[in-house]
Amino acid sequence: MNASFTASCLCGGIQLSCSGELGPANYCHCADCRKITGSAFNIGLRVYRKDLVVNATSELRSYESANAAGRKIERCFCGTCGSPIFTLHPSKPEFAWVKAGIIDQPEVIQPAHENWIKDKVSWATVAVIESYEESKPVS
Repeated sequence: MNASFTASCLCGGIQLSCSGELGPANYCHCADCRKITGSAFNIGLRVYRKDLVVNATSELRSYESANAAGRKIERCFCGTCGSPIFTLHPSKPEFAWVKAGIIDQPEVIQPAHENWIKDKVSWATVAVIESYEESKPVS
């Protein structure tokens, strides 16, 4: 799908823009993604790095790790507020996986699949009785 989006971290120190072919978004349930997001899963949108423009007034920091099989991954985040920004896979240098939660146009996120479902936590489904536009009212 050809589309464009803008994105930013919580403090606004890292801003992205992207225009071009957007790949599929995916859910990842692996333990590393759960730890890095502090949530049940990660949602990343694959983009071509050549189409991604990064404007930073905060330091764009990164952390590289390897899984048990030795496969490396680089996770980039804002050095000021800590917001996850994108993930890079050295084995696929042409792509970046932008974190869905920082994208200003959420309609471009269309998850196509999920990875590492063997690590999926049992409570990682959205099936609730109540929904709120913003925060749950204090009772």
